[in-house]
Amino acid sequence: MKFALLITAAPFSQQGAATALRFAQAAVKAGHTIERVFFFRDGVHTASELAIAPQDEANVPVLWQQFCREHHIDAIACVSAALKRGIVDARESQRHQRSAANLADGMQIGGLGLLTEAIIDADRVVTFG
Repeated sequence: MKFALLITAAPFSQQGAATALRFAQAAVKAGHTIERVFFFRDGVHTASELAIAPQDEANVPVLWQQFCREHHIDAIACVSAALKRGIVDARESQRHQRSAANLADGMQIGGLGLLTEAIIDADRVVTFG
């Protein structure tokens, strides 16, 4: 089965991003595929290179980034949600005249069209918020 995941929860203030990661890990282990993970609303904080977890907490953004790289999963942060929250790639940083980019390696910035495409291509869409 092909899954698309929509994550709207911030990685450190809610459980949605961590629960979604456990779901994705179990799905891949069971032989399913994750077509795309789309981070939306506060979920885009998962795509920040600058997030640092306290020593006694799991670093959910880093775990997501590693998981997506390891399994070659498309990890997209919604462009409008990311920009509002100060998360930019090199292109958006230059376009908006910012001094640096902070999008984590392996993550991409993209629009809702990529979410729509994932919904069309997947057998199931699961939302975590």
